[in-house]
Amino acid sequence: MHEQLLAKTFVELADNLVADFDLIDFLRLLTDRCAGLLAASAVGVLLADRDGELRVMAASDERVRLLELFQLQNDEGPCLECFRTGAPVDVPDLGKETARWPRFTALARQSGFSAVQALPMRLRDDVVGALNLFRTAPGPFDPSATHIAQALADVATISLLQHRTAQRSTVLNEQLQTALNSRVLIEQAKGKLAERQGIDMEQAFTALRGYARAHNRRLSDLARAFIDESEPLTGLGT
Repeated sequence: MHEQLLAKTFVELADNLVADFDLIDFLRLLTDRCAGLLAASAVGVLLADRDGELRVMAASDERVRLLELFQLQNDEGPCLECFRTGAPVDVPDLGKETARWPRFTALARQSGFSAVQALPMRLRDDVVGALNLFRTAPGPFDPSATHIAQALADVATISLLQHRTAQRSTVLNEQLQTALNSRVLIEQAKGKLAERQGIDMEQAFTALRGYARAHNRRLSDLARAFIDESEPLTGLGT
C-alpha cells in the first residue's frame, strides 16, 4: 500500500467538496486510485439517477464498463445486490456462484475476472450507488484493503451528498442527471477520437481527460466542442 498516494487520494477527494466540481472526472479519479492502491484489476462505479435506477458512471477500463452495463440490463449481479441491500458483497471465487448469477458470472469469467467485491456508497441509510472492485485471480479479500476501499467510498459519497439540505434529494438528482447527459457526450467523443486516431476507447478517454486537465476545461465541455468541431482543439484528434 502506497501511504503517500493514499493520503493524497483522500485529500483530492476531500478537495472536491465544493459547489461546482466535475463529477465524471471525480468518479474516474476514485476508480483509478482504487485500482492502483487496492490491487484491483479493474474498478467500476454505479450510481442511482433521479428515479432510483442505477447507471454506470465510471469504470477504470472498457471491460468493466461493459460488464456493469450487462448487470443492469440483465438485472443480476453482486453490484446490484450491494446497492439494493446497502451491504458489502464479497465474491472471492466467481466460479462458485454460477447458480446465483448465471449470466453475470459467465460473462465476468469470459472477460477475465475471477473475483469481485461490491461496496455500498452510502451515508447512514442513504445508499446512492456501489463501488465495485474486480480481480483476475480468485481468493479472499484482504480485510485491511477492504476497510480502505470502504473509506474511499464513504468520502466519495459525502462529496456527492454535500448539497443535500431541506430538499435533500433535489441537488444530487439534478447533478447526477447532468452527469448522465455529460456521459453521453463523452462516450460520443471517445468513439469519434478512437476512430480518428485508430486507438481503443480507453486510450481515447485518457487522451480526452488529459487534454481537458491540461487546458483547465470540463470534460463534458471539451467533448461537446470536439463532437461539434466548434473550435480548434490543437493536438487533439489531429
